[in-house]
Amino acid sequence: MAFPTHSETKSSGKAWTDDDVQQLRELAAGNTPVGVMSIRLNRTEDAIRSRAHAERIALSPPNRPPYGDMS
Repeated sequence: MAFPTHSETKSSGKAWTDDDVQQLRELAAGNTPVGVMSIRLNRTEDAIRSRAHAERIALSPPNRPPYGDMS
């Protein structure tokens, strides 16, 4: 599966809205992989990581299974 590159995203250079940041927070809270976030937000993985860092959003919560409790 190929992820969008900088030149392929519709929002290249587009400012982040409050709704975009809220969706980023929700996806991060759900332990969504950055590659999936890039597709859902139509932004590059680098843009996702950069904005998450600027907003102090953790993208990989420690010791948290991605699919909930599997026991």
